[in-house]
Parts: sequence; C-alpha cells; structure tokens
Amino acid sequence: MKKNEILVIYGTDYRKMTGKLLEEADLAGRIGDRRKRIGIKPNLVSAVPASEGATTHPEVVEGLICFLQEHGFEDLTVMEGSWVGGCTAEAFKICGYEELAERYGVKLVDAQKEDSVPVDCAGMKLHICKCAYDVDFMINVPVMKGHCQTRITCALKNMKGLLPNSEKRRFHTMGLHRPIAHLSRGIRQDFILVDSICGDLSFEDGGNPTIMNRMFAAADPVLCDAYVCSLLQYQTEEVPYIGMAEALGSGHADLGAAVVHELNTKGRQDQLPDIRRVMKLAELAEEVDSCSACYGYLIPALDILEQEGLLRDFTDKICIGQGFRGKTGKLGVGNCTKDFQHSLKGCPPTEQEIYEFLKTYLCRNGLPKSDEM
Repeated sequence: MKKNEILVIYGTDYRKMTGKLLEEADLAGRIGDRRKRIGIKPNLVSAVPASEGATTHPEVVEGLICFLQEHGFEDLTVMEGSWVGGCTAEAFKICGYEELAERYGVKLVDAQKEDSVPVDCAGMKLHICKCAYDVDFMINVPVMKGHCQTRITCALKNMKGLLPNSEKRRFHTMGLHRPIAHLSRGIRQDFILVDSICGDLSFEDGGNPTIMNRMFAAADPVLCDAYVCSLLQYQTEEVPYIGMAEALGSGHADLGAAVVHELNTKGRQDQLPDIRRVMKLAELAEEVDSCSACYGYLIPALDILEQEGLLRDFTDKICIGQGFRGKTGKLGVGNCTKDFQHSLKGCPPTEQEIYEFLKTYLCRNGLPKSDEM
C-alpha cells in the first residue's frame, strides 16, 4: 500500500472486513520484524457503546489483533485516554476492550494514568504520554465522525487521546487546530484503520449515528482526513489543522493525487444527514477556549431543545470555556463561568444537566414552551 492510496471496504461482518482490508494493505509487510512492539490507538472518547457513533467498534480492533497474531506479532498494546471528565477504565469496560484484552492477551494502557514527556513537535513543545514512545509501530484506529468545534475528527485529532488531561485543556487555549497539527509531528502514525461504520456525523460524543457500514485504510493521516472532508462534503480548508499539518510535513492533502480503491461496493451509502445544523446551533454559544467534553455536551443539549421548539426566540449567548474564568456575565455553562448571573457548575457538566439547566432558564424567561410542558 502506497502513501497516496486509500483502501475502502463495505459490509456488516466487521471482523472479517478488517482482515480483508489489512491483507490487501499488506500490513504485515509494512510492519516487517515480528519482534516489533505495536501500539493500537482506538477512539474511546467516553464510555458509550460503538453503536452510539462515538467509539471504535471492538470487532474492528479484534479483527486487527487476530490479523497481527496470525502473522506472528505478539507484543500488542491498546492505548487510549478518554476526554477530560471521562474515565478511560470505564470506557475500556463499557466499550468491550477489557474483555478483548483478556481474551487475546494484549495489554491495555490508560493514558490518563501515564507519565508524560516534553516533546519538540516542529517548534511547539507538547507533553505527550510516555506510552506513545514505548512502541515501534503505531496503528491508529479512529472513528470517522463530526466534531462541533473542528467539523470533523479522524486520524489527526485522534492522537489527542495520548495527551495528559492538562495538555488536552491547554490545546483548547491554543485554538485546537494549530496544536493538533503540531501533534502530528510528535506522534507518528504508521498505519490508519478507520471505523466508518456508524459514526455520528454531527457530535463527537455520539447519539445520532449514521449507518455507513464502511471501513477504510490509509498510510497518510493528512490524506486520510482530507478524504474524510470529501466524504462529509466539507472543503479541506474548512478544517484548518489539515493544511497546517501538511505544511509541517506530516503528509499530503491533495486528493487529486490520491488513489482510492474500493474493494467492493455492495452496501455503499452516499446519503448524509444535515450535518451543518451543528454549526447553526454553535452560533448560540460564545465559546472561548472550551474543552471538548464541555462543548461537546452543550451542542447535543441545544439540539434537543431545538427539537422541542424552545430555541425559536432565544437571543442570549451561552458563554462557555476557560476564557471566561474570573469574568462575569449573564448566562454560562461550566465551572469557568461560575461568576455569571446564571451559571451551571461542572467540569464538565453532563449533557442532561446542561439540557435541564437551559430548559429551566428558557422557561423562566418566558421563551416558548415545548409541546411536553
């Protein structure tokens, strides 16, 4: 498999599909020495089943583990750190990885509990969990899904799970895009196996999965994310970290030079939901340096309120993010807005808590009531 190639497969037998895709990509040949330590990085952003559209299907990682073990690779480690406010250990259990590790004898590493090391990432110093450097070959297994701050998340952003929580928070104070691009120079991705089975194309925490029953493989994380943009009908320029990563030498975003091989076409799904509605909901928030979890819970809560008809005449801005620490205002969500007139505590508050808080606020201020009230 060449750097400019992307291999695509469709179906519902995810473990079998994984094996076919890896055989076609000659993954064993790419790794080479059977003694190499192999890292497997899924997306377990939170403790929700893969069917919700947020986390990597365990069947995909199982297919990967089986393929590697059948080809003589034994030193395998699954590593991940859930988002700030989440519990990786719980995600390992709920998402099926605890059972997977026990069944196949692979190691699980909770990056939230790992020491970190300072790394010069093309001129930006980032603290990265040590486990990222305890392997010789890194296999990234992200979920193709939407993101309410960066529009998409796939190969490049998935490596953020190998940062300590303090660094994840700092990423947001730097605007996300630039540090994500520099992170691509700090953690190499030797192979990318994308779970595009039922990702939520609007929210990174899932809840609105779109059935696609697709997987694809790539060797270039920048090209992979550019391809995701094309699938989700975004221009690559709408996701700035892709171009930034390309400029830093992490890969190539030119889809015109890419070669996409579909191993089959049966079951192919081309129709997409209205994914840009997330950007419309985001206009209701005034966001400054908010963490992914906090902002990621706000948008789905707003989505529910909109469906209930509660946002028709809403004109206030909902403040959220680290940029509001020590400041005052009218309406805010999260501990960073604790000095606001109306503020919801939590770091982060849950989606349900945000929904109930805003619903109470809306109804007390005479805005439209939902059909349920």
